[in-house]
Amino acid sequence: MANFFIQRPIFAWVLAIIMMMAGALAILQLPIAQYPTIAPPAIAVSATYPGADAQTVQDTVTQVIEQNMNGIDNLMYMSSTSDSAGGVTVTLTFTSGTDPDIAQVQVQNKLQLAMPLLPQEVQQQGVSVEKSSSSFLLVAGFISDNPLLTQEDIADYVSSDVKDTISRTNGVGDVQLFGAQYAMRIWLDTHAMNNYQLTPLDIINQLKAQNNQIAAGQLGGTPAVPGQQLNASIIAQTRLKDPQEFGRVMLKVNPDGSQVRLRDVARIELGGENYNMLTKINGQPATGLGIKLATGANALDTAKAIKTTLADLQRYFPQGMKVVYPYDTTPFVKISIHEVVKTLFEAIILVFLVMYLFLQNLRATLIPTIAVPVVLLGTFAVLSAFGYSINTLTMFGMVLAIGLLVDDAIVVVENVERVMVEEKLPPKEATQLSMSQIQGALVGIAMVLSAVFVPMAFFGGSTGAIYRQFSVTIVSSMALSVLVALILTPALCATLLKPVSDDHHAKKAKFFVWFNARFDLSVNHYTQSVGGILHKTGRYLVLYLLIVAGMTVLFVRLPTSFLPEEDQGVFMTMVQLPSGATQVRTQQVLDQVTHYYLNDEKANVESVFTVSGFSFSGQGQNAGIAFISLKPWEERPGHENSVEAIVARAGRAFGKIQDGLVFPFNLPAILELGTATGFDFELKDQANLGHNALTQARNQLLGMVREHPDLLTRVRPNGLEDTPQFKLDVDQEKAQALGVSIPDINQTIMTALGGTYVNDFIDRGRVKKVYVQADAPFRMLPSDINTLYVRGSGGDMVPLSAFTTSRWIYGSPRLERYNGMPSMEILGEAAPGRSTGEAMALMESLAAKLPTGIGYDWTGLSYQERLSGNQAPALYAISLIVVFLCLAALYESWSIPFSVMLVVPLGIIGALLAASLRGLNNDVYFQVGLLTTIGLSAKNAILIVEFAKDLMEKEGHSLMEATLEAVRLRLRPILMTSLAFILGVLPLVLNSGAGSGAQNAVGTGVMGGMLSATLLAIFFVPVFFVVIRRRFIKPNGNA
Repeated sequence: MANFFIQRPIFAWVLAIIMMMAGALAILQLPIAQYPTIAPPAIAVSATYPGADAQTVQDTVTQVIEQNMNGIDNLMYMSSTSDSAGGVTVTLTFTSGTDPDIAQVQVQNKLQLAMPLLPQEVQQQGVSVEKSSSSFLLVAGFISDNPLLTQEDIADYVSSDVKDTISRTNGVGDVQLFGAQYAMRIWLDTHAMNNYQLTPLDIINQLKAQNNQIAAGQLGGTPAVPGQQLNASIIAQTRLKDPQEFGRVMLKVNPDGSQVRLRDVARIELGGENYNMLTKINGQPATGLGIKLATGANALDTAKAIKTTLADLQRYFPQGMKVVYPYDTTPFVKISIHEVVKTLFEAIILVFLVMYLFLQNLRATLIPTIAVPVVLLGTFAVLSAFGYSINTLTMFGMVLAIGLLVDDAIVVVENVERVMVEEKLPPKEATQLSMSQIQGALVGIAMVLSAVFVPMAFFGGSTGAIYRQFSVTIVSSMALSVLVALILTPALCATLLKPVSDDHHAKKAKFFVWFNARFDLSVNHYTQSVGGILHKTGRYLVLYLLIVAGMTVLFVRLPTSFLPEEDQGVFMTMVQLPSGATQVRTQQVLDQVTHYYLNDEKANVESVFTVSGFSFSGQGQNAGIAFISLKPWEERPGHENSVEAIVARAGRAFGKIQDGLVFPFNLPAILELGTATGFDFELKDQANLGHNALTQARNQLLGMVREHPDLLTRVRPNGLEDTPQFKLDVDQEKAQALGVSIPDINQTIMTALGGTYVNDFIDRGRVKKVYVQADAPFRMLPSDINTLYVRGSGGDMVPLSAFTTSRWIYGSPRLERYNGMPSMEILGEAAPGRSTGEAMALMESLAAKLPTGIGYDWTGLSYQERLSGNQAPALYAISLIVVFLCLAALYESWSIPFSVMLVVPLGIIGALLAASLRGLNNDVYFQVGLLTTIGLSAKNAILIVEFAKDLMEKEGHSLMEATLEAVRLRLRPILMTSLAFILGVLPLVLNSGAGSGAQNAVGTGVMGGMLSATLLAIFFVPVFFVVIRRRFIKPNGNA
């Protein structure tokens, strides 16, 4: 094949140019993201039951929906929460690779079966089915310096005029409004109503009758009488528009002719639809839009589109209102991709310098350098064909690939140069001879490296998704690289290289002359020492065994984790107050948090966005969350200004806050996977023992966990504790005796205390809702319930206290279910230096001691870890076996592959040492680095062994001679390729900007591994080769 292209260099160029064009086109179309879609797709069904408590919601809504969610394809697990604000969310998680759209349609179809069974109020509010992503792409905040604009005004404007436009923007999944649009709030005065003998039911009925819109037909509608000249629509009653019109609604006419209107018994105002959330940016009232990314959308394009849209809309904002971005994850994506691209270029330059140092002529150095863009662009084309994106992982794959792909070209060029000098041949013939020598080694290297990376692609779960990115990138660039080394490089060598003249050494620069002299000296030293080693192989094998032992110890002691922590320029703080705390108290704590960040950390903090009433563990007056956005990375250099340090300082400062738990935390490296540190455990009530039994079991489990602080830390229930609840018991017999109907009682309680959505009205051209509820002073204390009256059959007013009794009980404000059973979620982490796997095993053994009827399950990331958890050792084993088999096939011998395989631990020990010295963990990136190291260390060995074997077979050298000669010939290319690779990943190791966590993790392992693999392998490979050949050699000389 090489000969064919040596004769036709233009054909080789044409192929290369086509490959580059394909790649360039692919780059323009490939989506850019920080990470590929790693999390399994999830569909969320959400509904609200206004005024209902958690237990009611669970029994009337959650269970009905869950029981209908069966027979859905690829469903992994289903979890749900019901909270005391009347909200319910059922989340269905599907296996990775399921089409989220089809999953959504299936869920929607099943939901249709459940809809008629849900309470009327829930159906009125609507039940939504959305593709859920747990994390916000960005939060747009709206603030105003105009004192006339209240938070409700801003919220209403955003809800009416901004939210819909944003949610229609391409790539936006779900938009959450922190705040609510206007509604007509009718606040009832229960005393006045009693005086006029009115009940909430009367008011609701009158509103339904008088705030209505009817279809009244036409004058002269068809069929008309002959000669009809007139046709017009008839407009009869229309919806009411403002508080004055609502105030005029007639409720009743007294016998004396006087009228009672709505304004006589209620305060009517345009207010918020609900008052669950209070939002502030840097302490001033604001409204936020939390924007989530649609599955598979391009983060950067979407964020850009959102910002452009908002900039266009800003012209029409009310005076003084402006938009800010208190929380935005996209700069990190942009910068981290940018950093990796920069690293790519740095790597290319460094590699060029190394080659120039060794080859010492520009023409020869250009050849491998030309190969780089050709292969990289070709790889982009392959990524595009596989439907992948440009993300941190694929770009790392590219950086690692640079080192690998230059290798092939270097090996070719170096060998051609050597043949030209030693055999005194012109370039074309030299290239032909040289290719015949090394064609086998090239294909061998490619097979080995592919063999290392291909098994990665078959992993399950989220880890599989991460590995696949690397695997596809590296294997495709390897394959292309070998093709280029067999097609383009020889053609270039034959055309570009100058024939060697006799004064070959005369024209060199002083530095090169010196370098060559030193290098030849060291090659001679090296060959001599290898000769010495080969006479005393025994002690070196003992040394080797020690190295292997050291490697095992290091490997076991390296703490494991999933992904390195990143400084993403944003982080969150959660606030949890004791159960029963009010919104005002929560807001005070959030104000302290804001004050701390804006004063004590003002050098690093850009803005603080707080939401009280909303948190990831549930919504309620006692929960709150703060999004903290930091200044750009350039403005806060040094470790003490990194997210990690800021979070640690904040954690200490917030420990002093008495009123509640304040918990700052960094975001997980991959946002979609939830709060990714540690494990996620579901305790399930399998035998329907009831809420109290489950709570006891949970407390028992947490008690047992406290006895193992060496293994488990920060184990906490991810829910809300039981809170006091006020139970009203209606005595049905008394009520009937007083002539009061049960539906009336229920409607009165629901409307006065919980609020009722009556119907809609028109506000400035938009349809909004009308709510009736008792005014605040009439529903603050238990005694206020006695001022509620119901009309008896005789028309007289009966107080609720006449037929109700009340008592305080305990109940949960947030009930969780998992796979259709009541459950409690427990989060926790493994103690520093212990692996999540050990922690999970301990949790399982503790859970087994709980009473019968209580089961458990893993969910979220732990579910993924269980899927892939025990695959890592298998992955290494398979990779090694496949490498061995490839080599055996290549060399047509079982013994030689052994001498190559024995090199592997030499590389691994370097990687482990480097990682443990820098305090890094054994995470996904490190494992990718290890696999690369395995492939590369094997590659160096292949180069030596291949040559030694050829010399023995073709030129009949003895074992020792052949080995020494091979070592002498191959030292230069081995050092060149290894140096090129080490310098290629050097920028990754040294980086400290955005996204450096991942870069250091990949770079450190690979660099350490390559250093040790190169330095040790050049001495050990000859030993292995000689020892094994002696062992296996048969009298006829065939192994």
